[in-house]
Amino acid sequence: MTSLLLRPHPTTRPTDVTGVVEWFGAMQAQDVASGLWSLGLRLPGWTQADVHQALERREALRTWPMRGTVHLVPSRDARWLLEVTGVRALAGAERRRAFLGLTEAEADRAADVLGEALAGGLRMTRAECLGTLNAAGIETTGQRGYHLLWYAAQRGVTCIAPHIGTEQTFALLDEWVPDPHRPDRDEALGILAVRYFRSHGPTTRQDFAGWTGLTAADAKRGIAAAGAALTTVSVDGVEAVVDPALLDAPRSPVDDVHALPGFDEYLLGYKDRSLMLDEAHKQAIIPGGNGVFQSTVVCGGRVVGTWKRTLGRTRVKVAVRPLADVDADSRARVGVALEAYATFVGLPLAVEWAAGTS
Repeated sequence: MTSLLLRPHPTTRPTDVTGVVEWFGAMQAQDVASGLWSLGLRLPGWTQADVHQALERREALRTWPMRGTVHLVPSRDARWLLEVTGVRALAGAERRRAFLGLTEAEADRAADVLGEALAGGLRMTRAECLGTLNAAGIETTGQRGYHLLWYAAQRGVTCIAPHIGTEQTFALLDEWVPDPHRPDRDEALGILAVRYFRSHGPTTRQDFAGWTGLTAADAKRGIAAAGAALTTVSVDGVEAVVDPALLDAPRSPVDDVHALPGFDEYLLGYKDRSLMLDEAHKQAIIPGGNGVFQSTVVCGGRVVGTWKRTLGRTRVKVAVRPLADVDADSRARVGVALEAYATFVGLPLAVEWAAGTS
C-alpha cells in the first residue's frame, strides 16, 4: 500500500496528476470515472474537476499502450510506450480483423482518414470519428468502429483526449503532445521496470511481464537496465523485485481504510492477489471472471467488501456489500473513506449497507 501511494511513501509524494501517473508508469483506465478516482484518492483535497483540468492541461492522456487496454499514461511518454509495449498488440490484431471482416489496408486507411480529419488541433467525439469513417466509405458497424479507433491510437496517430461532458474525444497524438520523450529501447525498458516495481513492488518479474505485455526476455532486460534503482528480496520463498527505499521504511501498523475504484492498480497489477484478496471473494470482485472489476473496500490491506455508487442530481448514493465481518468502528472508517469520494465528485453522501457474506 506504500508503493501504491495508499500510504505515505518514505521518499516521495507526488502532488499532481503528472507525478502520480509517472509514479505508476501507466494506470488502467478503460472506465474513465474509475480512472479519475484512482488519481483523486492519491491526491488528497483534489476534486474531480481538478483532475479533469489537469488532463486538459495534458498532464496525462489515455490510450491503449499495453494488453489492448486503455490506460492513463504520462503524455510525453505515450509514444515510446506504444512503440515498446503496444507493438505486440498490433502484431496480434490480424486475427481480430479477420473476424470483423477488415483488412490491414482498410485499418490503415481509417487511421489516415482520422489523421486528416483531426489535423489542425481539432478534437472530435467518438460519434464524430465514426461518422467521419462512415462518410469515407469505411463501415463501422458492430465492433468494427471500436477496432478502428483502437488501431489508429495503437499506431500512434490519435490519442484519447479528455471527455467533453459525457463524450469521449480524440485528438492527434503528435499535436496533443508535440514534444514527446524519446528514450532508446533499453532506456525505455529500464524506465518501465523502475516505475512498475516502484509502484507495485515487491512483486515478481512474471507480474511485470504480465502487466506490460512484454516478453520474458524484455522484462529481464528492463530489470537489468534499472540497475541499482531496484533490488531483489525473497517473499515467502519467491524472488521478488522492489524499490530499495522500502526496505528501510518504518514498519508502522497498517489500519488504513480505502474505497477503491473498480479498475485500480491495487488489484490489477498482479496475477497472484492472495495478499489482498481472499480466494473465496474473487467471484464477488470479478463476477464471471470477465475482467470487469468491482469497486472495493480495503481495510488494513485486505479487500473486505464492494461498493457501488449511483450519482444523482443532489447526492451520491453508495451501496456497500461486506464480504467479511466489518465491525462498527471499521464501518465508521469506511464511511470516512466514502465521504472522501463524495467530496471528490462534489455531492452529499448517502450510504446503505447490504447484508454481508463471510
